[in-house]
Amino acid sequence: QNINSCYGIIFFQVILYLTLLALRVILFSRFIRGGMAMELLTQEIRKKLPALGSQEELGLDAVVVVKFFSPVSFWTWYATEFDGKDTFFGLVDGLEKELGYFSLRELQDIRLGMGLGLGIERDLYFEPVSLRELMK
Repeated sequence: QNINSCYGIIFFQVILYLTLLALRVILFSRFIRGGMAMELLTQEIRKKLPALGSQEELGLDAVVVVKFFSPVSFWTWYATEFDGKDTFFGLVDGLEKELGYFSLRELQDIRLGMGLGLGIERDLYFEPVSLRELMK
């Protein structure tokens, strides 16, 4: 029993260490970027995003151009179209997966992370994929 208790304590310490390490990495990356929120939508990505409604006929074969995510939760937003100002259409994967509209301004305003003020980020390594692939 003492061995099992020791393993439990060691496991807890490892999880705590990894959690603190992850927070350090996140905070350090914020410091390196000057504490500023990530630019969610660059000019390059704006040019790649089709106009709102232009992929409607493609259905689930519409191409996702950009992925946004929360670094401290499981919420993810995949954009297939953009109105050029504030409104995206795409897949929102949160409590469930659903297609719909979401706002750039609202993504920019979200702050999470138990007082750390972590914002939504853009996946820098995301490769375009169809909605159908993400719905699997």
